[in-house]
Amino acid sequence: MAAPTAIRLEFGGGAELLFDGVKEHQVTLPSQSDPVRDMKQLLIWIQRNLLKERPELFVQGESVRPGILVLINDADWELMGELDYQLQDQDSIVFISTLHGG
Repeated sequence: MAAPTAIRLEFGGGAELLFDGVKEHQVTLPSQSDPVRDMKQLLIWIQRNLLKERPELFVQGESVRPGILVLINDADWELMGELDYQLQDQDSIVFISTLHGG
């Protein structure tokens, strides 16, 4: 039986506005009935549990919208396998919007 996974999520660059203005979330992901094991499943979990408004500004299809930089433990998620990255206990995942209105 797998243990729950505790991770830190951070939203910045304006992305936090989609999450009631809360920049940092300490979350414990489920390990049994509907386990969250990779980034693809994490994005679904975030949409269902944390995202408060305008999901089209955060996700596109099964991934994050272009213009959102994703860091996994301070490394670009492209180097970590993107959606296939297997989440580990105590991971730090940062989402930074690089798009700004004018």
